[in-house]
Amino acid sequence: MAQNLQVPLLKLSGIGKSFSGTRVLHQIAFEVLPGEVHAVMGENGAGKSTLMKILAGIHLPDTGSMKLNGQEVKFFSPSDALKGGISIIHQELNVVPEMSIADNLALGNEPRTRLGLLDRRKVETEAREKLARVHSNLDPLQSMGSLSIGMQQVVEIARAVAQDSRILILDEPTAALSTSESSQLFELIRKMRSDGMGLIYISHRMQEVWELADRITVLRDGCLVSTSHRVDTSQHIVVNDMIGRDIESLFLRDERKIVPGGLSVSGLGDGKRIGPVSFEVRSGEVVGLFGLVGAGRSEIARLIFGADQVRLGSVSVDGSRVIITDPPSAIAAGIGLLSEDRKGQGLLLNRDVIDNVALPSFGSFQRFGVLQFGRIRSAVRAVSDRLKIKSSSDSQLVSELSGGNQQKVLVARWLEIKPRVLIMDEPTRGVDIGSKAQIYRTVNELASEGTAVLIISSDISEVLGISDRIIVVRDGLLSGEFNGLVATEEALMLSATGIEKPNSESGAEPQKRSRT
Repeated sequence: MAQNLQVPLLKLSGIGKSFSGTRVLHQIAFEVLPGEVHAVMGENGAGKSTLMKILAGIHLPDTGSMKLNGQEVKFFSPSDALKGGISIIHQELNVVPEMSIADNLALGNEPRTRLGLLDRRKVETEAREKLARVHSNLDPLQSMGSLSIGMQQVVEIARAVAQDSRILILDEPTAALSTSESSQLFELIRKMRSDGMGLIYISHRMQEVWELADRITVLRDGCLVSTSHRVDTSQHIVVNDMIGRDIESLFLRDERKIVPGGLSVSGLGDGKRIGPVSFEVRSGEVVGLFGLVGAGRSEIARLIFGADQVRLGSVSVDGSRVIITDPPSAIAAGIGLLSEDRKGQGLLLNRDVIDNVALPSFGSFQRFGVLQFGRIRSAVRAVSDRLKIKSSSDSQLVSELSGGNQQKVLVARWLEIKPRVLIMDEPTRGVDIGSKAQIYRTVNELASEGTAVLIISSDISEVLGISDRIIVVRDGLLSGEFNGLVATEEALMLSATGIEKPNSESGAEPQKRSRT
């Protein structure tokens, strides 16, 4: 890949930034070359967002210099950055769903006729040209809201390219994309790279960074730790740079005793597309529930937890059948569910850490009908320390925490409730490597204490690394069961896709749907 090594598209030197007297960036040096994908990695709070906001003109650095094509520049606003050729595609897309693709692409720069009216024909023509530059054949007249997140992202990229951006910042671009949408995005990134653009790629997902990046820069605690060519480093080194300590494995397991009890599911189903399914998670055991998106994993969890109505089968906890009609009855029966949608279904974003951790268990902190706030604070502090939740205080709003710390707040909630069975749906989605390691350690500790843990994850390496056993779901049914110590990615994917009969460790046949 040819690169102009003499004049970087972007070069930062000595960039520093403070907020309210707290230094968040320290002497950062960073550059992007023409035709390069430069990944920026680091834990939440490492300084990535602040650095990107400086590049996008949202913040002005306190110290240091910025050069574009060898010329020193200063950005006092996002429009300055756009004029300089830098665009950012945020994780939360900036689109108007009710408007057409063409109107979204023209926003802020609408062509006019000689009479000052909107030139509809030119809006549509220019939209087709903008989409063609990113190799898209989307219909410009289609409404933005009818598109998938992946296609909306393509439109956002088309707008950036049309503004003659030479540098494109992609912030966690695959967080809400399916596998096929991610593949399409990667192909577009490669085409933009071959056109000479410089791309800054921010992601917690090591696998896709390794697939795309030419160089990788790691930040930690606001400091530059390393910048390396991908071919000259390793994932292990990058992880060590990110968390500041050597790790043998993210998935260390203590010796633990697996005994009868825990969760038993028998013939469970919704009478429609889920089930009947039967399986167990014994006390002290971690079982992975794996499958492709749409296979029915989360739906099975919701049935067990009473979030959806059960039409078939039964659930038992520690050998006793329990009647679950809603989430409160599930909690009363000793079952907890960490939702995959932490913001929509888990957290109270406008409440503080104390309320989010302790709210479901306030009843246990009452005496004669009066809440004992001292006990509540002590309990919340204990579980916060255990999970290493980073907050200014227990009274800080959860909305102000990083994604990884928000997720740990939800885990802390269940640690305080102490369920006999804990279902964790995508527990590490969108969190940094340090938070992942802490969550894995907590899962290991819970199992060692006798909790039955069911982990639902789309990350196949996570499922293989953390599970004692792995159950595979396909089309709402169980298609295979594997010993977690000897299972392989190939075996799990064959079972998940149904390409051929899975060679399960237990010898179990795929479960079949009832015809009744």
